[in-house]
Amino acid sequence: MERKNAVAVGDLLKEYIRSNNLAKSINTRKVFEAWDEASGAGRYSERKFFRAGKLYVTVSSSVVRSQLQFQKDTILEKINALIQKDELFTREDKDTGAVTELIIK
Repeated sequence: MERKNAVAVGDLLKEYIRSNNLAKSINTRKVFEAWDEASGAGRYSERKFFRAGKLYVTVSSSVVRSQLQFQKDTILEKINALIQKDELFTREDKDTGAVTELIIK
């Protein structure tokens, strides 16, 4: 019986995600989760859309929206810190890499 080289499960999972073109949807989901955690406004977020580094969020409360506008830079930093810690987040994807701009509507 021939032995093969051992491969870590994490590496296999990353290869599976890459080979099946799942990185874009997983990255988008991770960005949305990071938004909910970083902003604390997940329950007020009606719609979220992420493409080409821009995260668009529609918030149902005008009071929450104005508070988030003042904290936009801090929230953006927190989102990027959270997604960079996540091992399933694919940093090489040009369409769904780091969040560069936050647009709150």
